[in-house]
Amino acid sequence: MNTQRPRRIGVLTSGGDAPGMNACLRAIVRTAVYHNLEVIGFQRGYCGVLLGEYLTLDARSVANIIHRGGTILGSARCPEMHHVEGLERAASTLKGLGIDALLVIGGNGSMQGALSLAEHWSGQIIGLPGTIDNDLGGTDWTIGFFTALDTALDAADRLRDTAEAFDRIFLLEVMGRHAGWIALFTGIGGGAEEILIPEHAYDPDTIVKRIKESRSRGKRSHIVVVAEGACEGGVSRVAADIEGHGFETRTCVLGHVQRGGSPVALDRYLATELGVFAVQAALDGKSHVLAGKQGKTNQLIPLREAVDGNNQPPMHLLEINRFLVT
Repeated sequence: MNTQRPRRIGVLTSGGDAPGMNACLRAIVRTAVYHNLEVIGFQRGYCGVLLGEYLTLDARSVANIIHRGGTILGSARCPEMHHVEGLERAASTLKGLGIDALLVIGGNGSMQGALSLAEHWSGQIIGLPGTIDNDLGGTDWTIGFFTALDTALDAADRLRDTAEAFDRIFLLEVMGRHAGWIALFTGIGGGAEEILIPEHAYDPDTIVKRIKESRSRGKRSHIVVVAEGACEGGVSRVAADIEGHGFETRTCVLGHVQRGGSPVALDRYLATELGVFAVQAALDGKSHVLAGKQGKTNQLIPLREAVDGNNQPPMHLLEINRFLVT
């Protein structure tokens, strides 16, 4: 634990953007300013650290951004952070700017980058969970998940209207290459007949059997929510498997629309509380931790546990859904 109080902190948003990142940035900057800390905001994630591209942030710099999607600092993938040369260059920038603590808002890859950077830089590192996938270990919820979920749920509701009008089977693909949180919660909230997620083996025969059974009971419309990583070939394969049994399908791929838009209240709240909590942790000398939420309590989780923990969705909801959609 670092016993020296930080004087200058750096902050960056990395990886895929998530609604609420700006709200988190606002909380970090204003909490830091309140405690007389200088704040450096690196642009385009770790790329800004490597290239020395940054902004000096004060309370006015983050005015009127709590409701905005995206990130005013920008984000980018940074392959250089996978190599020693890039890590050493990033560490040199931080040392040269006199950064005492670096706060990283991002997902699994961003936290892995922070761990790698820690091998070359001795300053404090604190992560904040900013990802729509909700898959970081040690925290119940991540910033951006609730907004992405609401976007997907709205689409599911709209598809239900037209599915009933035309007696069709609609397949809704949502984000989630390795995590099924968005698909699972969208399916439950939208009353989907089928929910396909990466954590559960794909079984096309069972899906077709259920469609036939429900059709025999007089049910004409079906919504199938598919996480993009639910099976090899994604939603196109699922559609082909169903159509191979004589059923007509329509496919809707939401894609990156789930990342955008104004964050909902829960994401603004979570981002704000964790942003304040992270700065307080830095002032307390904490390092190599993720500022997360467990139940109603803010918790500091070792970064390694957050990266390796892989927050699993509640699989029992798949079973519950079976008798809800009969």
